[in-house]
Amino acid sequence: MEMLIALVIGVLTAGGVFLALRGQTFPVVLGLTLMSYAVNLFLFVMGRLAIGVPPVISAAAEGYTDPLPQALVLTAIVISFGMTAFAIVLALKARAELGNDHVDGRHHNEDRHA
Repeated sequence: MEMLIALVIGVLTAGGVFLALRGQTFPVVLGLTLMSYAVNLFLFVMGRLAIGVPPVISAAAEGYTDPLPQALVLTAIVISFGMTAFAIVLALKARAELGNDHVDGRHHNEDRHA
């Protein structure tokens, strides 16, 4: 199971990096989203989640689970949502001002070496 989770995290990270390095803004936003999913999954898995045990220590409980990874993932979800919304608004503003969605503002038929 650990190998499967590691593979999924690796595929999400590789796909996110590949998309983040593309030339248009929409794949860049999707790449950032995939990378944030990979980080969230990594944080969640690193918490060694236990099923059926409370997150708070009490005298009656046999054991407890660490609530910190769950809190970190919840915070990361909120931050990634805000980051994605900001990146989309920034991409829309750049598209409106530049007239295209290329990340460097040039059209596809322009010389890329100039």
